[in-house]
This record gives sequence, C-alpha cells and structure tokens, in this order.
Amino acid sequence: MDALNATVEHIKIHDCPKKAPCPHCGKKGVRKDVHERSVRTIAYQRIVWLDITYGEYRAKCDCCKTFRNCPEGILPRCTYDNKIRDAVIDRILDDGMNVQRVLEAMRRDFFLDLSEGFIYDCLHGQVQQLNMADYRQWVREHFSGTLCIDELHLGRYTLLLATDPLGDFPVAFALVDSNDGAHMRRFLNNLKQGGLLPEVIITDGSPLYPKLLAELWPNARHQLCVFHVLQDLNKLILDALKRFRRKMSRQGNKGRRRKRGRPSKAQQQRRKKANKTAKDKAHFIFKNRYLIVTRRHNLTPEGRRRLRTMFEYLPELRTLYDFADRVVHLFDLEQSEHQARCRRAALLKDAAFQKVPELVKAMDMLIPEKFAKMIAFVHSPAAKKLRTNNHVERCNRKLRYCEKVRYKWRRRRNIIRFLLLSIDRWWHARRRLHAAPLAVPPHKPASSKPAAKQKTSTIPRAA
Repeated sequence: MDALNATVEHIKIHDCPKKAPCPHCGKKGVRKDVHERSVRTIAYQRIVWLDITYGEYRAKCDCCKTFRNCPEGILPRCTYDNKIRDAVIDRILDDGMNVQRVLEAMRRDFFLDLSEGFIYDCLHGQVQQLNMADYRQWVREHFSGTLCIDELHLGRYTLLLATDPLGDFPVAFALVDSNDGAHMRRFLNNLKQGGLLPEVIITDGSPLYPKLLAELWPNARHQLCVFHVLQDLNKLILDALKRFRRKMSRQGNKGRRRKRGRPSKAQQQRRKKANKTAKDKAHFIFKNRYLIVTRRHNLTPEGRRRLRTMFEYLPELRTLYDFADRVVHLFDLEQSEHQARCRRAALLKDAAFQKVPELVKAMDMLIPEKFAKMIAFVHSPAAKKLRTNNHVERCNRKLRYCEKVRYKWRRRRNIIRFLLLSIDRWWHARRRLHAAPLAVPPHKPASSKPAAKQKTSTIPRAA
C-alpha cells in the first residue's frame, strides 16, 4: 500500500477551557480567543490527523501578555506529535538504525515523509529533557569504589570513558579533540571534583595514567590490566616462535628420503605423510602456534596431541610453553602478594629463559615497580578482585560499533547527544532493576481441612 491509497482519518480534540494555567508560572488566565490546527500522529499503514481546537488566553501574570495552551503530548507550533518523535528515538537507540534507514522505515510503515533535520531535532529535543544532575547523584550513591578508565578514538575525536565494573554502569565520559595529558587531567579532575573517591583504578599500560592517578588519588591502588600485560608478553613469546620457525623453514626439503624412479601418486602421498620435510614441519608449527600461549586447562585432547607433535619437531618450543604457563600463574586470583613475588623471582632466575632474547625482553617488563601494579588486585576482597578493564573495553567496542558502523555522526554535538541518550536509556533500565522488589510467593490462605487430611508436598525446600 502506498501513501496515495492509504486511509486518512481525522480525530478531533477539543481543548479550550475558559481558564488555563500559564506555561511559565502556572497562574490561570482567561480565554481570549479559540484557534484550530492539525497535527500528524503515528499510525501503522494509515494517515491520521489530530484536529485540535485550542484557546488563546490573557495572562494574569508578568510572564507574558497572552499564551496558548497545548494538549498533552503535543509541542507548540509543531506539525508532528511526541509519538512520532519517540518512534524516531526508539529506532535510533533500540533498533540501531542510521538516519537514512529511519527515514525509510517511517515512510514505509507510517507514510511519514520526514527530513534529516527533523531527526536531529528529535535528538536535540530529547537531550534537553535530560536531567544529568540526578544521574551524577545516582552514580555517587551506587559507586562501588572500583573505576575502569580507557580512551576510544572516534574519527578525529577521542572519547574518554570511565565505568564501574562491579556496578555495571558508565560513570562519565568526555569527547576531546586529542588524547593527551591535558585533556586526561581535566577529565579525571572533574571526576574528583564530582565527589568520586575510588579505591581501585584499572587502566591499560598507557603512560598517561601513572602520574595523574598518583597526584589526584594518592590513596587509590593502580591496577594494570592483566589482559593487556599478557597480550604484550604473549606477543614476545610468539616472536621467538616465529624466529625458530623461520630457521627450520630455511632447511627446505631436509628430511625427505628419495628413491630412484618416479613414484606414483599413492607413493607420493604415503611418503609425504611418513617423511615430512623441515618446511612441512615449520608450516605445521606456524599453523598451530596459538597452542604455545594457550592455558593448560583450555587445551582439548586434539590440541594436546598437536602440541606434543610440535615439541617433537622443534624441542625449543617447550621452553616457550613453560614460560607462558608460568607467566599466567603470576596473576592467579588465589594467591598472596608474597607468593606472587616469589613466583616472579623464580621465573627471572631460570637459566633456560635467559637464553632466549625475546623472553629476556618479556622478563624486563616485570620490573618491581610495574609488577606491583599488575598484582594490585591481591589486596582487594575476594568479591572485588578485578584484574582487567574488560568492562570499559566492552563499552568502547559497543559505542564504536554503533557510532562508526551504523551512525557515523560527523559533528561533535551529534556524537555527544547520542552518547547522552544511550547512557540515559541504560540508566533508567538500571534504576528499574535496583528498584524492583524481590519476588515473594503469594500468600495462600489456611485450608479449612483438618491437618491430618492435608496432603504434604514432596518437593524439598531450597536451603
């Protein structure tokens, strides 16, 4: 069905009482005149107009001389009611549509020929209704004491984001032109001025954080993200594996026995399986290189078999595997600070690791000052032991996907409006979750039957 053949309906709304309150102060004025206008509302596969009769009133206050009233859900001097605006916002925030898809969806479903400017006006109008002071107060009341900080590059802008991983909510954000110390200082100082006193701050290995965090929150523990630390260490381990593999690959066809005569295809297949060349072994090692940095409990039976084959082809890989396994145990949750430092000391003294240049570089990353920040989680209670800033990383990935892939907001103000609306929508969902009462089974009235004749339940109660 197209717009030309669509059903057109008119709904009359009469809203012109003799007296109406002033929109500024609420003091009632007397009706002066009656006017009419038509406003478009939303209806699936229909065209519906609201024929509104409203009044013009003489003000009895100093706010204005005259004013006009508006029915609920309709803004003054607007062609569309608030239902259309809400539908546009829902398609942007909930359905993940960009501006062009929103226009096409509204035209297809509701026969509304909207403009791009109207979409941006909906964002602007929705942001003006937000009360971020309440959100900041709610953040201070529900802050758990653990703060994750990270930065995200959005085109020519940089998004500075702070989240609470234990409470699972964003704390604050700032959209800046460049990722430098001055902008980071201003962002963190605003958090401090807002009354935020974290006990643990989790960041990646960026050099922007150590001095600023020690200056603003000297009593807070700085936790380096263990995921990023292991990522850097595993990269050096795999660099050593690549060096070993290249050395083996240069040997070419060494290891293959050749006989006189031209072998058949079946003989070629059997020889290829029985006698692999050094180049074939190097290719097998490269294909399964991820097994060297895979934790023991994550290895499948097939993975263990391939790992043993890799050790047979290249025995030097066992040293790399032992190093990767011992590095992971440096950051176990169930350990004390003394135990972690003892494991580090034993790792650095191992002579086998000192013979591999890449492992020497990896051990240089475990200097005492930096290692103390890597294991800062051991001082936290068991329920608050967090080693990574994965929470803020997940938020960043989601924002990057929504902003870059789907929306591609070009202007700074549009990015900020989208972020504010997304956080506000999340906040209302979290408030409903916190305010939801516990599910209590309904009270059953006592039975009128004697106790001896009542049937007892065979389902045991939960402890």
